[in-house]
Amino acid sequence: MTDEEHRRRSHAERLLGRMSPEPTAATAPPAVLNAETMPAIVETAIQVAIRQGQFDDLPGAGKPIPGLGDHHDPDWWIRRKIERENLTGLGPPALMLRVEDRELDTQLDALRRESDVRAVVEDFNRRVIEARRQLLGGPPVVTKPRDVEAEIEAWRERRDRREAARAVESTPVAERKKRWFRKA
Repeated sequence: MTDEEHRRRSHAERLLGRMSPEPTAATAPPAVLNAETMPAIVETAIQVAIRQGQFDDLPGAGKPIPGLGDHHDPDWWIRRKIERENLTGLGPPALMLRVEDRELDTQLDALRRESDVRAVVEDFNRRVIEARRQLLGGPPVVTKPRDVEAEIEAWRERRDRREAARAVESTPVAERKKRWFRKA
């Protein structure tokens, strides 16, 4: 054994000695690990770590657990990962349809013709129904198909409101603002 190898080995032994002292009768692990002894060992290890302060100043300490809101969503962690990393086009159809459902009104507002709105809503409904019929597993599809006629009516109302707001903005300030007094 060379001097370098000997030095590394002794350094590793010193580190291991610091990290795990010789077991005493009180701290020695039981000879047999089974379902009865394991919870006690784990609880003891957690209590020792708490006393040593290994859980102090962890990120998120004192904050609510993310994903636990008013409603139960078993796939909150997948949704959180997709949102955090801004992933698009990835994931099970159930989750992708939820995201698309949330953004569908904005997508429809960008369209100019009623026939285009109808086609987009019908395509969305078709994909929701296909996802419900899938047998591939994954999270359940909770997204509901949308009523085509109701969506077209809502699209018309939003379009009319936008056009009215644009008409108000385009009128000159003098016409919009009538003075209640006049200077002579």
